[in-house]
Amino acid sequence: MKTFLNKKEILGVNISTGSFKLFIDRLFLLSEDKSSSYVCVCNVHMLIEAKKENSFNELLNNADVVTPDGNPVVQALSFRYNYNQERVAGMDLLPILIEESAKRKRSIYFYGSTVEVLDNIKKRINSNHPSLEIKMYSPPFRLLSEGEDQDVIKEINYFNPDFVFVALGCPKQEEWMAKHKGKINSCMIGLGGAFPVYAGLQNRAPKWMSNNSLEWLYRLLLEPRRLFSRYIVTNSLFIYYICIDFVINNKDK
Repeated sequence: MKTFLNKKEILGVNISTGSFKLFIDRLFLLSEDKSSSYVCVCNVHMLIEAKKENSFNELLNNADVVTPDGNPVVQALSFRYNYNQERVAGMDLLPILIEESAKRKRSIYFYGSTVEVLDNIKKRINSNHPSLEIKMYSPPFRLLSEGEDQDVIKEINYFNPDFVFVALGCPKQEEWMAKHKGKINSCMIGLGGAFPVYAGLQNRAPKWMSNNSLEWLYRLLLEPRRLFSRYIVTNSLFIYYICIDFVINNKDK
């Protein structure tokens, strides 16, 4: 069974490519390895953060898997490489990984988000997948001390989960995973935006909006004050950089 994911570069970030099923197979192989790995779910915001910060770019390129989360990322792959890539979104990965983990008798540790979100996730899992082994921790909204961090590492490794799902927001969750690679013996996946949706506390954008790269607009309408600057700036920069990239890569053709 082929489970290797080739990577293609978009704005300096190496995005993993392949079918959705191939991504699932690869993630479960990483979980079986237990040697410590991390997976980034890459959208436009993440690409622009990587463009601004070399350290974040390096962090993404050191990840074991970088999924093409947003439709604009998928379209950029098509635009640049004429490659038909499926979208591998965090909101689709989370429920499938939970369902498959229950079927395969795996275990999951949820790290991050709020107590309310985690409680609702627990209720849903206990209702739909009562045999699935899970543990959860909502850290305080501050940096953990070295001692507290060591306690978290010990707790996670003692539970020995197959997956650690991390929800701290971008770029904190990616930085947390990179920092803990080699310390936490599991496959860590940054799925922050998917937690409240799975918990039933937020709605996902209608399918027609997702299919037309308008999921950002739906979220903007829900949280205009918090997201207006981020989406307007990041989306504009993304279009600008993609156009520059296209010109540079086609000038000699």
